[in-house]
Amino acid sequence: MHTHDTPTRASRRQLLATGLGLGAWALAGPALAQNGPRLFRIGHQKGWLSILKGRGTLEKRLAPRDVQVSWTEFTAGPVQLEALNVGSIDFGDVGEAPPIFAQAAGAPLVYAGTTVPRPHNEAVLVPRGSPLKAVAELQGKKIALNKGSNVHYFLVKLLQKHGLKYSDVQAVFLPPADARAAFERGSVDAWVIWDPFLSSAIKTLEARVLADAKGVANNRNYYFTSRDFAARNVDLLKIALEEIAAIDAWAAKHRAEAAAELSKVLGLDRSIVDLYLANLRHGQLPVTADILAEQQAIADTFFELKLIPKPLNLRHAAPVNL
Repeated sequence: MHTHDTPTRASRRQLLATGLGLGAWALAGPALAQNGPRLFRIGHQKGWLSILKGRGTLEKRLAPRDVQVSWTEFTAGPVQLEALNVGSIDFGDVGEAPPIFAQAAGAPLVYAGTTVPRPHNEAVLVPRGSPLKAVAELQGKKIALNKGSNVHYFLVKLLQKHGLKYSDVQAVFLPPADARAAFERGSVDAWVIWDPFLSSAIKTLEARVLADAKGVANNRNYYFTSRDFAARNVDLLKIALEEIAAIDAWAAKHRAEAAAELSKVLGLDRSIVDLYLANLRHGQLPVTADILAEQQAIADTFFELKLIPKPLNLRHAAPVNL
């Protein structure tokens, strides 16, 4: 994982000067002259933010504001949030569940934006020849999943919906690449995974979907930042979210071109990306009280299952002026 130098005390004072119009977080005092660029350190997983990085449109929009943008790629949400917690990045994208674990660990995370629900882009897979036909038949089975990821919550709620407890299955915690290998070897009975790994397994392994998240979990994507960064850089966050929304709107209207561009970013066959996008709903949203309530439900579920050590109150987990 790449890390970056944290701002010096002097550069923090310069950052303070940029915090204008922040409502409850307004920073009083005259603006200070800036002697160097502001830093905007973005973490991302391979996907839409990678396209934004490749196009360079965010850098172009931020250039007049004397902002230096850096990018760090991560393999999954939890490690991205660890980077936020130790001060290595300022912004990134993640699924529903990783922020809950990060907040339970004391990360200064706030939700900057979100997507529409995408329930068809996560699912429980079983091998092509598996005898399993129903979710209830997962009792006692070994299920691979990425601990603390969006599919962790999905699995819990899916089992509940079908009369099973989380303790009724054997969770095998593996990152996506290792989980796929275990799935191929037959050392697990099922795999709970998100796209594009989901579509890849369907296309290349002929894996079968036992159940997706429709009616179980919304599977939103979230854009996060730190409370401190949000307080001082609302302008940068707004521009970043606008540029993400522009990429998303373009992809919704130009699916073939988006699939071609995304297949290069992901290093996946075009047919895999076509399947991924066929199941994807487009749309970016602000984080409302109702959406925070969805995250609260995830936090409450994880606390009940003792997956996090303390209850959380997420009522104020969004910047006030975004």
